[in-house]
Amino acid sequence: MSERLQPGDTAPAFTLPDADGKDVSLADHAGRKVIVYFYPAALTPGCTKQACDFTDNLDVLAAAGYDVIGVSPDKPEKLAKFREKEDLRVTLVGDPSKETLEAYGAYGEKKLYGKTVTGVIRSTVVVGADGKVERALYNVRATGHVAKLLKDLEV
Repeated sequence: MSERLQPGDTAPAFTLPDADGKDVSLADHAGRKVIVYFYPAALTPGCTKQACDFTDNLDVLAAAGYDVIGVSPDKPEKLAKFREKEDLRVTLVGDPSKETLEAYGAYGEKKLYGKTVTGVIRSTVVVGADGKVERALYNVRATGHVAKLLKDLEV
C-alpha cells in the first residue's frame, strides 16, 4: 500500500497525458496552487458528479489562484469521451501505470461494498505555489466534496 502524503511534504512530480494526449506536468503549474484530485474511473456516476462539481466551480477556484487537475488510471481516449459527454473544463490526465496514483497515496487497499479491494482511493491533494502539500484528503466522497473543499479553503 502506498504511503499517504502529509502537509509539508514535497508534492511528487508528474507528467501525464491529458485527454488530447498532450503531456501535463505539475511543474507546468509552478508558482500557482494546484488541486490534484484522484478518481477511480471516467464515465461513472460518482466520478462524473465530482468532475462536474469541479468544472462548475473552476472560475471561482481560478480566481482564488487554484488550478485543478483530475487524475485517473484511464487512457486519453476515454478521458476525451468523458470531457465531451459531460462538457468538462477541468484538466483530466491519465495514469494507466498508476505510478502517480501510488506516489500520492491514492492507490491501495480500500473497502468497496464491504469487501477489501485494491484500487484508486478517491483523494484530493492541495499543492501550494511552493510545491509543498498544503492538504491531503483521502477517502473523500464524490458528492459534496467540492463544496466542502471550497469552504475549507475559504474560497
